[in-house]
Parts: sequence; C-alpha cells; structure tokens
Amino acid sequence: SMPPEMLIKILSYLDVGSLLCVGCVNKNFYHLANDNEIWLKIYSSCFKPKRTLWTMKSEQAETVSSDHAALRDRKPGYWKKEYILKQIAAVKARVMQLVKPVDVYTGLPCKNKEAMKASGLSWIIVLKDKNGKEHVMEKAKLSFKDTSVSIFWNNAPWPCLDILSSLKLFGVMPLLPDQSKATSKNGPRRRSLIAEYNLAHLTESSIALGADKLVQLFGLNPGLLVGLWKEKNEIAFVMVSLHYHQLVERSALGSATVQYALPPNKPIPGDVDPEHGLRYYTLHLDMHGGNCAYLCGTFKNLFCRKGDIEDGYLRLTVVTLKDNRKHLPLIGTVGLSWETDAFEGSVKDCYVMDVTLLDGTGEPFWCFSAPVYMELTSQASGLYDYMGPVYTTDYADTEGKIYVELVWLEETKEYFIVNLVLYISIKKVNNWYGTNY
Repeated sequence: SMPPEMLIKILSYLDVGSLLCVGCVNKNFYHLANDNEIWLKIYSSCFKPKRTLWTMKSEQAETVSSDHAALRDRKPGYWKKEYILKQIAAVKARVMQLVKPVDVYTGLPCKNKEAMKASGLSWIIVLKDKNGKEHVMEKAKLSFKDTSVSIFWNNAPWPCLDILSSLKLFGVMPLLPDQSKATSKNGPRRRSLIAEYNLAHLTESSIALGADKLVQLFGLNPGLLVGLWKEKNEIAFVMVSLHYHQLVERSALGSATVQYALPPNKPIPGDVDPEHGLRYYTLHLDMHGGNCAYLCGTFKNLFCRKGDIEDGYLRLTVVTLKDNRKHLPLIGTVGLSWETDAFEGSVKDCYVMDVTLLDGTGEPFWCFSAPVYMELTSQASGLYDYMGPVYTTDYADTEGKIYVELVWLEETKEYFIVNLVLYISIKKVNNWYGTNY
C-alpha cells in the first residue's frame, strides 16, 4: 500500500545483490527494482570512465550522466541490463586472461583452478522427472587431476530412478562474483549448460562399467557415471568427469538452454603431409580412480601413415606388442573409489581415463575424460614375456576411439599395458585441417 516513490527511495539504499533478489518477490517489486534512476547511479559509480575518454564518444559521456535525457529515453530496466552485461564481460575477461598461460607438457591452461576461483564457478545437476518436475542437486565434492576434475554428488536425497527422464549438467557462476565472500546459492546466479543425458531406461541404454557388493555402475558419454544400489535399483551417487580442455568456457560461457559452441579451428598449412599422413602428435594419458593415480605418461612423435587409414579412422600406435621396451606397468590396485554418507567401496577394474592428444603445433586435438572398465578377454596371454589373463579397455565417441590391452602378472600383482592404439575419425581430421582424406 506504500506509494511507489517511497518504495523506490527505500530500494535505492540496497546493494546490487539484494536489489536483484527483491525483484524476484512479485511483479510489482520487479518493475520497481528495475528503476532506471537507481541503476544509473549504480552503473555510474561502478564504471567511471577515464578522463581521456570523456571527449571520445558522446555515448560514453551519457552513460555517466544522470540528466533527465539518460533516464527518459531508456526503457525500464535498461541500466540494470547494461550494468549486468558489463559485469559479466569483466568477469569473462578476467577468467580468459587466467586461462591463457599453457602447460608445456599437456598443452592445456595451467591456471584452471585460479580461473574457477576467480569466477566463483561451481557445478550442479538437475534431474527432471517424467512429470516435468526438476530436482536440483547442489552439494558436490571435487577431485582435481592433472588434466581433469571429477565431481561427485554422493549425499543427496535422490528421486526414484523409475520416474526420471533426464539429467542436465550445468556450470554455475554468481552473477556478481565477490572474491572476498563465499558464493551464496541464494544469490543471483547464471547457468551454463554443459551436457544433457537421457536417464530413461538407463540400465539398458548405458554402458555397464562394473559392480561390487553394494553398487553397480553405468556410464553415459560425455563423462557421466551413475552408481545404483543393487538391492533397490535406486541412485546411490553420481560422478561426472570433465576434461580441462574448454572446461571453463563450457561451464561459464554457455546459456541455461544452449551449450557453448567451440570456435572453429583455423587450419595451418603443413600440418598434414599428403604422402605420410599425420605426424608429430603428442599424447598425454592419465589413468586414475578417485584418490589413486595408476598411470601418468606423455608420448611424443606419434604419426599415422597413409596405410594406417581404414574404415573411416586414422590409426596412431602408441604401444605395441612387439616392442616390450614401451610396455607400461600400472601402479596400485585398479578400481574406482566411491562413497556415500553411510557406505564406501571400490569397484574393481574400473577407472577414469583422461586423454589429451595434441597436434603437430601443440594444440589440443582430441580430449576427453571418461569412466571406463577393463574386460577380461582371455585367461592366458599367449605372449612369451607375459603369463597371465588378458584384459582390454575400449572407449569411443564421435571423434575417435581408443583400445588398450593389458596383461595381469600374478607374480608381481600388477597390470602391464602391452598394446595402446588411438583411432581418429577421418571426419574429425578433415574438419580440423580442411583436408579431404
């Protein structure tokens, strides 16, 4: 019942975060909280131009002027929108500046953690049931590796799996990040859609990754792992593994409904030899499960000859059966660790694989982080140097495939990688280099 003028006067004393929250109360408060006079003062106090810019453009002078023309000629909410857009642009510029330095070994930004902290970045999952109702899961546990971050949601009151239709993964950033304060989930935030997964018929449509006495694991690309209780067939936990390549951009620069689109690659002449194919590639490979690292290695000078192109793929051989000098041991007992409020465990022969393939110029060419598993294929290796069961790991997405063959040595209680091959999609290569294989 108070006059609008009095309410606007009261609102003018609020800080930006409180003003944005007040606008969510009802339609009347939304219009009052959009008042141009309030927001022009906020904008002018925050974005004061340098003196040298006063004579450059009349429009810039107008932005810091509180005369009647600047208010009268603008629609309600104009200065609020301008303020928010400029704040977002400032945060993006600061984040992009932090991710510019590149690690010489992985070809990836080496200040990802600093960029995430500067932006206030976090992640949520939104489960949608068949009636359209959304269930937001906020609290997550992070595990950082050399080239990826694993995000666990392990203590949530999960909805029944049978009623769920989809899962969406979002990067979430505060609209106005304040590095001196902890991010509040009740403050104004914006979402960036990273991936969407179909949960209908999860056990039939996804890849079974293994099980222990309590849970069974199922995987969906890209990087999603869902743990189900064996007895009830209900969700026990969810894990998403995200590769650092374009992680910050995907988590911050998309919208709530549209994923961030990677800029097209600009081909550099000389990257492809018509006679010899692809050359000078570098692979950085990580294998880990929870807190344990099983393998971390870099392989340089990989190449693909013309004869290695078949069935729509180009083959890059990293480790071969014939050359036992390059065979690699895995450290520790391979398994994917998990935990909830009440239980914890480890699924044997399941782990997270991080692949970073750099082209001849050192640019990330094919990158992924995904949960995978080792499948027993033979009880005996048949190899002269190794006596033990043989396991294989396969992974495939739209850009390529990877095949790993391992032998278990009972005497030393360790796995040895005896075969490791990458298969790159010809379509991916043609799009990257502008060629026509």
